[in-house]
Order: sequence, then structure tokens, then C-alpha cells
Amino acid sequence: MKNIVIFGAPGAGKGTQSDRLIERYGMGHISTGDVLRTEIKNETELGKIAKEFIDKGQLIPDDLMVDILAKVYDGFGRSHKGVIFDGFPRTIAQAEALKQMLADRGDRVAAMIELAVPEDELMKRLLLRGQVSGRSDDNEETIQKRLDVYHKQTSPLIEWYDKEGVRYRIDGLGDLDRISADIFKVVDSL
Repeated sequence: MKNIVIFGAPGAGKGTQSDRLIERYGMGHISTGDVLRTEIKNETELGKIAKEFIDKGQLIPDDLMVDILAKVYDGFGRSHKGVIFDGFPRTIAQAEALKQMLADRGDRVAAMIELAVPEDELMKRLLLRGQVSGRSDDNEETIQKRLDVYHKQTSPLIEWYDKEGVRYRIDGLGDLDRISADIFKVVDSL
């Protein structure tokens, strides 16, 4: 079982590369963004709470996210090939909670794959995504807030996963097929 954290700033290509990993390896996928958007769309209690945080460009409280992820992870059953965690963890506390949640099940994170992309490119990608998808959180002001949160709260995970010995840095700028091939080399080596 190869559980993978796909990591990077908003707009780094986590969703795109997750889709390619799923296609190639048949892995499960947990996208916190998709899970939260579904909750918001369905106007669940969690969705209402999550919307307040997202609209302000803030992170969802850890206890809520870990509970959601554990439920979704367990839904894959024990015979899955691994799960891609897309958009989680975003803080060291979340990484520690994920590590414990997986350890409680006899599992672990096999790799944290970091997609490194320059900030000016991230802004271009996210503004374009907002125009194409109509996502209300892909506007310049909210994007800047999300990037600020990433730098302050999320980027320390790079060092944390490095110390865990499972961090792999991938240049996330350039040809999609080359980026995917670099990621596949990492996964094949696990």
C-alpha cells in the first residue's frame, strides 16, 4: 500500500497529477477541496462551517478535517492500493494527526511529493482556473490570502516531511507529461 501526500501551493497541479496517479496506479483519492465543496453544495452543517473559513481564505479546523478524512479513508476498505491525500495535511499538527490516524490502522505515508512552482505562475494558473471553472475562491484577493496562509502555515511541512524521510521534490513547472513521469519514478521506487 502506497499512501501518498501530494503537496504544493494552491495552483501547483495537485489535482491534475492526482488524476494521473489514479489512472496509472488505481489508487484511492481524497481531495479535501472536493470533499469540502460537496459538503458546501449539499449545505450540510460542516459545509456551512467550512464555507465561512474558505470565504475568508482560512484553513478548516484540524479536528473536523481529520474526522472527515478518517471516514473517507476507511471507506476504501483494507485492500486498496494506496490513497492520495490531496490538499491535506496543511499544517504540522495535521501531518501528525494523519500519521497517527494511519498508524492506528497499521498504515503510513510512503511519500510526500512536493510540486514546486514559482508564485507568479501559481497566480496565473489560479486566475485562469477561476475564469474557466467559475470557482468563487479563485479571485486575486482570495488567492493572495491562500498563498499567504500556505507560506505561513503549510510550507513548514516541507521540512517536517524531509525529517520523516519521505519528501520528494518535483519541479512542477513545464510539460505535464514530464512532471508526471518524474512523479511516477518516485512512486515506482517506493
